[in-house]
Amino acid sequence: MQQTVSVSNKPRTALAVAGLSLGTALNPLNSSMIAVALVVLRADFGLDVAAVTWVVTSFYLASAAGQPVMGRLADRFGPRRMFMLGMALVAATCALAPFAPNFALLCVARAVMALGTATAYPSAVVMVGAIAHRANVEPARPLGILQMANTSAAAVGPVAGGLLVGFVGWEALFLVNIPLALAALLIVRQAAPADKARERGSVAELLRDSDIPGILGFITALLLVMMAALNVLPGYRWWMLGAGTAAAALFAWRELRFARPFLDLRLLGRNRPLMLIYVAFAVFSSVYYFVFFGLPQLLQEAGGYEPGVVGLLMLPLAGMSVLATPWAVKAMGRFGVRRVLVAGVMLLTAAAALMWLLTGTLAIPLVVVLTALMGIPYGTVGIATNQGMFVSIRPQERGVAAGIYQTCRYVGAITATVMIGVFAGGGVDQESWARMVLAMLVLCVVTFAVSLLWRQRTE
Repeated sequence: MQQTVSVSNKPRTALAVAGLSLGTALNPLNSSMIAVALVVLRADFGLDVAAVTWVVTSFYLASAAGQPVMGRLADRFGPRRMFMLGMALVAATCALAPFAPNFALLCVARAVMALGTATAYPSAVVMVGAIAHRANVEPARPLGILQMANTSAAAVGPVAGGLLVGFVGWEALFLVNIPLALAALLIVRQAAPADKARERGSVAELLRDSDIPGILGFITALLLVMMAALNVLPGYRWWMLGAGTAAAALFAWRELRFARPFLDLRLLGRNRPLMLIYVAFAVFSSVYYFVFFGLPQLLQEAGGYEPGVVGLLMLPLAGMSVLATPWAVKAMGRFGVRRVLVAGVMLLTAAAALMWLLTGTLAIPLVVVLTALMGIPYGTVGIATNQGMFVSIRPQERGVAAGIYQTCRYVGAITATVMIGVFAGGGVDQESWARMVLAMLVLCVVTFAVSLLWRQRTE
């Protein structure tokens, strides 16, 4: 009987996962597409290099701060409802953004769009449990598809963005999101499981139990620390870091005393597997973004390759990660999450060590082989940490847990960006790349140690 239900639900389940994958892909797609539009935006709005980067920074900051908040809302009020609300917000914002009269409002539109896309991943993770149960499959399978969608979107973003900007203009980077967001909304509305009963009560009660001060404290602390790390306001960097640290301390004090905290710090402190997964994913992301951000600069500055060629040379990374993900899903079913995670980190260490070869030559065949090799551990570790997060948390807390998980990705990306600036302040050449490879290997060792400590929860 159970098998009959699974077969009859198979098309609907596949459609639901497709809609969720499309929605979750919008955040990484838009975070990478914009890179090719910076020169055009500078010319259209009369900006300098420092000012134009705010169109990127605003999206990163809003995404990093918004993911846990949107995950918390998905836990409380229903993931399907929040997913559709986020997609509607993306469609509406992207319809208005091309008409922004100045660059400041364009950055605001990017931030609002980031908040809309930030609802997708945590909401999808919450829905995965119900979808997997309905289809009688392991949650790792739909999680793997979400992982492949995110990886592919981030990789094709610069290529797609280049075509859109070249043939239409920067406005197309917003307009293309409208049909994609509406399609994701309609598919999920039709095929995803309905939400359970939402929280009820007066508006005053809902606001009181929402821990608004805690949410604001979290956002303030995270934004200030991230802005200090990115050095977006050079004259105020240390002031922002100090203010961010103070805000974080006040946030922790508040959360430890509130009956229904936005972020249950005591629970996180007791949940050692979840904390280890967060640390492993953040450090692993630093290694990945060293390659994702550093290697294109090396190929352009030291190798003299054109940007279009560099984009193509980075595609094997995404292609191999997509191919490695379903293999990792099958391996987790046979060997368990921990063994696959440890094996993935070992592969990551080997791939990072081989990156040393680029200090001697930047020949295209070698670059293609190395980027493809880096894609294997990226797909493997990515889905293993994703599944590790999923099994380390209670179902009613998966939304906020998934949001924090995504924030760890941005922490890793920003860490890599800052370290690249430290090791290659005068430009990325083969000498500075050697220092970056050593830093990647140190980070790999940390990730390996954390992975060995991780154990799946048994309660």
